[in-house]
Order: sequence, then C-alpha cells, then structure tokens
Amino acid sequence: MLFRKFTSFTIVASVLLTGCSVVDRWVYRPDINQGNYVTPDAIDLLQVGQNKEQVVFIMGSPMLTSVFGDRVWYYVFRQQPQHGAVSQRTYVVYFDEMGIVKDIKSSELAGSKSLEEMNKQGISDPIDTKSDDDTPES
Repeated sequence: MLFRKFTSFTIVASVLLTGCSVVDRWVYRPDINQGNYVTPDAIDLLQVGQNKEQVVFIMGSPMLTSVFGDRVWYYVFRQQPQHGAVSQRTYVVYFDEMGIVKDIKSSELAGSKSLEEMNKQGISDPIDTKSDDDTPES
C-alpha cells in the first residue's frame, strides 16, 4: 500500500515538474518563422527611384504599411528556433508622394543572425537561397 502511494506521488510530481527548466529541452517547441523572407539578392535589386510595382515584384507584398498613408512599407522577417535566441531583420522602404522609392533602411534585433545563418540552422521550413544560375545545366 505504501509503495502504491509513493508511486502515485512520484508520477504526479513528475507530471507537475515537466514545466521546470531541468526538462525544458525535452519539451517540443516548434520553430516559429514569421514575416517576409527577403533574400540578399532582392535587397541588391532594390534601388532608390523605383516605383511601387517594381518594389512588389522584387520584395513581395509588405508585411505592414504606414497608418498615415501608403508611403512607408515594412518588410519584417522573424525567426524563433526551438530553444534558441530570436532573430529579426526589418527593411523599411520610404516612398515620395509620386510613389517612387526615396529611401531604404534596414535594422536588426540585437544579436540577430543573418538570413543565411538562419537558413543554416535547420529551420522547419528551409528557404532555398540559390539562384537559377547555381543549378547545373542538364
């Protein structure tokens, strides 16, 4: 009888302690990838003087736009690996009143990895950064 109580207590205690940091690495956490994945090639193609259609063709649709008009577009990519640090890259495209790019700025969260480093981590949805020129001809 004492053995059953001890076994029951052990099982209940184990279940209650699974959230503690000792077993944190055993708990599954999915990779969380959010936002616009912008390749370095796309950033190289983006230039001051382009119109909005060209920007959408190169970068895709923006994740956010300014609430005070359509003159500022935000492209944000954020990755949170299972038990790793969060990485975030943000690109901001500013337009003039005619819809022409007048400035491009980028920022990153402190300690963030580059897009290539994020891709090498083995994230759940790897992104192919190879261009068509890298594929062998058949």
